[in-house]
Amino acid sequence: MPIGFVTKPIHSWLDYPVAALLIILPFALVLGESNPAALWLSVATGIAALILTIFTDHQTGLIRVVPYRVHMAVDLVVGLSFLAAPFVFGFAGLDAAFYWLNGLAVVAVISLHKPDAAPRAA
Repeated sequence: MPIGFVTKPIHSWLDYPVAALLIILPFALVLGESNPAALWLSVATGIAALILTIFTDHQTGLIRVVPYRVHMAVDLVVGLSFLAAPFVFGFAGLDAAFYWLNGLAVVAVISLHKPDAAPRAA
């Protein structure tokens, strides 16, 4: 039995604040000490996440052209990329912790996703 409890509507309502935090937190935390990319990778990802959310076919999408399944795949790629970023870019300290925690959070949300109920046969 799957343990997923993050439904499509819950995910859709999380997307906007997460995108905003990805843009704001790097400045608030003064990221970039180990590498300036630590600041800008999150900001760029937050802007891309906001655009993706606007275009996703889910409850809070404004222009619903991107299938939700594609959105989920992009989220997974972002989560795994954030987990790898400290190694790839040499992030250390708070910079590395920020990406590892965010990467783990994204992968956890994807892992805890509750699939939509299959349509029942008539």
